Amino acid sequence: MSTPATLPEHQNRPHIRNFQPLGIQQEGKTIVLLRDPSALSQESMGVVPQVLPLILQFQGRESLEELAERTKAPIDMLRQLVARMDELGLLWGPRFEELERVAKAKVESAGHFPASCTMGLGDAAKAAEVLGKFLGEAEDPEIDGDVVGLVAPHLDYQHGIVQYASAYKALRPDRRPDRVVLLGTNHFGIGDGVVMSEFGFATPAGTAHPDKAVHAFLESNLGRKRIYADQMDFLGEHSVQLHLPWIQHLFGEVPVVAALIPDPLRPMVADDGARAGTEEFVKALRTALGELGGRTLFVSSADLSHVGPQFGDPGPVNDQVAAQVEQLDRERLKLYCGADADRFEAPFRAQSNPSRWCSLGNMGSTLRIAAPSAVELIDYRQLRDTNGAALISSASMALVA
Repeated sequence: MSTPATLPEHQNRPHIRNFQPLGIQQEGKTIVLLRDPSALSQESMGVVPQVLPLILQFQGRESLEELAERTKAPIDMLRQLVARMDELGLLWGPRFEELERVAKAKVESAGHFPASCTMGLGDAAKAAEVLGKFLGEAEDPEIDGDVVGLVAPHLDYQHGIVQYASAYKALRPDRRPDRVVLLGTNHFGIGDGVVMSEFGFATPAGTAHPDKAVHAFLESNLGRKRIYADQMDFLGEHSVQLHLPWIQHLFGEVPVVAALIPDPLRPMVADDGARAGTEEFVKALRTALGELGGRTLFVSSADLSHVGPQFGDPGPVNDQVAAQVEQLDRERLKLYCGADADRFEAPFRAQSNPSRWCSLGNMGSTLRIAAPSAVELIDYRQLRDTNGAALISSASMALVA
């Protein structure tokens, strides 16, 4: 058995990376899977729920001996737990760096990120059939004016495909854009600035490639290292990938400018210029689009409220809670439909986002870059867990010139 003195420092003072806890039932017992959302490792490890609060204390400040003394957890159990977490890349340290290096080499070799959350659509023919079916069944939102952009969810297709269709139904296939600016949310990645990638994205319909001209402009004005510093965050990020098949289905191969936009309520950890901030990105992208010309379609990949015990609330979601969330959401959506990003963001800044809207960054940036004259709400929905553990709300909207 190793002793604390012989453990590597990153194991002796473990610092947990972002992870996604998934509760499952196994032989009648609840197990929490610790999943790496960046998909560096394909394996997950399971722990009993009582261990989760202990794992959350792995912040790199205390040694295992100190943690054991303070929490009364057995030191041997801590060592075994940390060793397994390190093996799966769930701790900051050399193992994580190696897994990231291997994953990046695969992406570089392929020239694109692998398809992940879109593979449930099947092959190209099946994907076209499924998307065509839901678009055909969607009600025409009858938007007056030229639709220059959309706000649509990034729920998984099982729960959100009808609402995706309600948004993309607002677009005319004969109005093919020269490019699509697709702004997503960085749910679990490392980057705390704007994150872009030089690589494309595989989907069941083929590969969506970056817009070379726009990327070249942004690289020159913002710096390659700054905008691509955390590009491996895209490996496990679903908010961009889920929209690409819809774009390909409607318009075929269209160059894409994909970026993950940080939450405006959370400042950068280190404002040292190593990463691009949202304000300078918005300014540079608007300049690039103005100089390059052509028709740009904007897509804001956005979910709204996240409430319930799964997200840290003390009580379960019931009808009263759901009604309160809807009232708050609709007040915020009304502000968004005013097409003024500052007015939209103001109550969130004042009230610290009580219902945890997850996509403020890309929603506000889309308004600032696209500069629509109006925004029309197409559909609003709530997804509720049957046992009251969680509620996620979402909307589809059209930005009109």
